[in-house]
Amino acid sequence: MRLQTLTMKNIAVIGAGTMGNGIAHTFAQSGFNVLLIDLNEKALEQGLATITKNLDRMLSKAVISEAEKTQTLNNITTFTNLSEGVKTADLVVEAATENSNLKLSIFKQLDDCCPKHTILATNTSSISITQIAAATSRPDKVIGMHFMNPVPIMKLVEIIRGYNTSDQVTKTIMELSKTLDKIPVEVNDYPGFVANRILMPMLNESIETLYNGVAGVTEIDTVMKLGMAHPMGPLQLADFIGLDVCLSILNVMYDGFKNPKYAPCPLLVNMVHAGKLGVKSGEGFYDYSQSKKAETVAQQFLK
Repeated sequence: MRLQTLTMKNIAVIGAGTMGNGIAHTFAQSGFNVLLIDLNEKALEQGLATITKNLDRMLSKAVISEAEKTQTLNNITTFTNLSEGVKTADLVVEAATENSNLKLSIFKQLDDCCPKHTILATNTSSISITQIAAATSRPDKVIGMHFMNPVPIMKLVEIIRGYNTSDQVTKTIMELSKTLDKIPVEVNDYPGFVANRILMPMLNESIETLYNGVAGVTEIDTVMKLGMAHPMGPLQLADFIGLDVCLSILNVMYDGFKNPKYAPCPLLVNMVHAGKLGVKSGEGFYDYSQSKKAETVAQQFLK
């Protein structure tokens, strides 16, 4: 297969949530035809509303023009039917919930519905690319594209090659990422990859520090912001990511390495069971019941 970067035009994105709409926004703004797919019509509406809001913010700061905003939105077509949405896709980027059974099911469907040339990428932050690829008949064309949140702003894309991912597909996705004004970094397929293998134990240790009564929430975050020059404290960051997502990633790493250092803190487990998931649920380590307060945390990187 020859390098496809310059001929890729139709990009299907599975999932209109936080990561999915950010990925769709990024591809659409770069001139690609984006096929945004979600089984939930309301989720699609909310995803488009988020993209519009973020484009309006960029417009107000003169980052883009009115014409560029309009063109970006015109580049996005929504679908509630997966097979209909992917039938012309050159690349699919799956951004569904971080659940291995769900992802395996989606990739089996994608393999059946997509053209033979289509590259299948997943935005998973921890699940094995090799395992996902095994659900398809094209493991050489399955790869990880782990974008960072918020996608339109953050430069990094972790490119994770599975055991069978071809060199040509890896090169194609590396080059494609550069056309999005991103910086791709190639990594190998081990639990947590690089970003979360390093980040999640730090967040978990911060939660352990709170759990053990060493210091309070704001004190822990202040130490890390002022002492380590982190733009956001670890507990605030965990709220921003979603405590359920943090728990899921830690569980994948613990299962993969069988090392107790990746075992989730009991406080994190209890908070997730109680529905205290962070920004998205209105309460986590901080209280986001006041809309302005919630926006301060969730939107500060977009300003």
